[in-house]
Amino acid sequence: MDSTFPQNLLFLSLFVLFSAFSAKPISQASSSSLATLEAEKLIKALNLSPKDVVNAGSNEVAVQTSQLVEKQFMFPVAGAPGPSAQELGHYAGYYKLPHTIAARMFYFFFESRNSKKDPVVIWLTGGPGCSSELALFYENGPFHLLNNLSLVWNDYGWDKASNILFVDQPTGTGFSYSSDDADIRHNETGVSNDLYDFLQEFFKQHPAYVENDFYITGESYAGHYIPPFAVRVHQGNKAKEGIHINLKGFAIGNGQTNPEIQYQAYPDYALNTSIITHSDYVSIKKSVPSCVQGIRSCETKGGFACEDAYALCNNIFGQIWNIIGNLNYYDIRKQCDGGLCYDFSAVEKFLRLKSVRDALGVGDIHFVSCSSVVYNAMITDWMRNYAVGIPGLLEDGIKVLVYAGEYDLICNWLGNSNWVHAMTWSGQKEFGAAPTVPFVVAGVEAGQLKSHGPLSFLKVHNAGHLVPMDQPKASLQMLQNWMQGKLTSSKAAEKVSPK
Repeated sequence: MDSTFPQNLLFLSLFVLFSAFSAKPISQASSSSLATLEAEKLIKALNLSPKDVVNAGSNEVAVQTSQLVEKQFMFPVAGAPGPSAQELGHYAGYYKLPHTIAARMFYFFFESRNSKKDPVVIWLTGGPGCSSELALFYENGPFHLLNNLSLVWNDYGWDKASNILFVDQPTGTGFSYSSDDADIRHNETGVSNDLYDFLQEFFKQHPAYVENDFYITGESYAGHYIPPFAVRVHQGNKAKEGIHINLKGFAIGNGQTNPEIQYQAYPDYALNTSIITHSDYVSIKKSVPSCVQGIRSCETKGGFACEDAYALCNNIFGQIWNIIGNLNYYDIRKQCDGGLCYDFSAVEKFLRLKSVRDALGVGDIHFVSCSSVVYNAMITDWMRNYAVGIPGLLEDGIKVLVYAGEYDLICNWLGNSNWVHAMTWSGQKEFGAAPTVPFVVAGVEAGQLKSHGPLSFLKVHNAGHLVPMDQPKASLQMLQNWMQGKLTSSKAAEKVSPK
């Protein structure tokens, strides 16, 4: 595998490495064991080797207070365009989550390279259980990490258009930790409440940003995290809880949001891209009805029914995976080298350096790049439909962007487009009838865009699961245009170009 930069860029958020499951209902114990094995395969496929399966450490500095403990740091970065590192506010910190026994949430905060008046953006990495540092150092963060563990400025980092937060969540992920297993989250209610509590404290400690526009972004399993989190923020604003958070919108990249619709799209996407034959398609489609039935049972019964649905539906992907062999399911243009689809090992090496750990104030906390325990804990959350909260947000004028790289199989654009079109809201008919227009970057079509009112869907050309890694310039322009209300036509897309 070519390890040269930028091909060795670390991806920002991962989904799951599925395998071929039996289509039979399974017990809680076997389901849990299977999820753990799949999480471990995911980690190994990305050349990650965390020392721990979950972060259960203790940081004496963070323990001493229930508030936010933050420090400014400066990494040496080569070839700085524009401001030097000394001129920018780079922060790392811990926050003791109030509705937990002993959980601390770790985060990075980077001031905009453009203006402190730019929107505040929070990024959520998926997994579930993978660290935001994967995004920060190799995709849309301020800099990229090279194989020799040096840093270079990212010309298309999202800090060029926003003041950006990267958060390690749920508890047990990355540098976020708890010494009590009861703090591990199993559903989006716990995840959303923790994030909301964190935001309240963050804006309390950073009042200069309270009036800035606020956007939630993320990728992959964050398609589950983001809508409930947006609902929680919006509800908090309506109820006048604490500090008003100026939520303007949220964006989901190659996400898993509505499994019932998205799993049905797997055979169609695979056939349309010619990675399976028509006879394969006919065979695999036979597994779809049991998956749909399983998901509907999960929605009504929960618990074991959701675990069964996890196995039933992943059987669909497993059949495709058995056919495609070493094809990279994150980007079907590429082959995996043995079991290694990406080499993302540098981030673990970098964050184990004592100089880096001292700069961040994490003490002896182990960095857990991807946690199999967190992954396993969310198994009953997997098949839930989190598109259900989006219509109410659209009706209140909250902007929603769903984007997807066209060569991703795992969370393919077709499944995402299907659930967006199927979503019932007052503008559904008009959105369906809206024209699909080119998204243009530097005079070249970079994607296909459909918009109506506050809802936009963008299929990104020449990208897989990791859009900001594959198309960094286009992803930054997408963010800028969208936040400025200009992601509506090819003509408008030309007007704003990355600084």
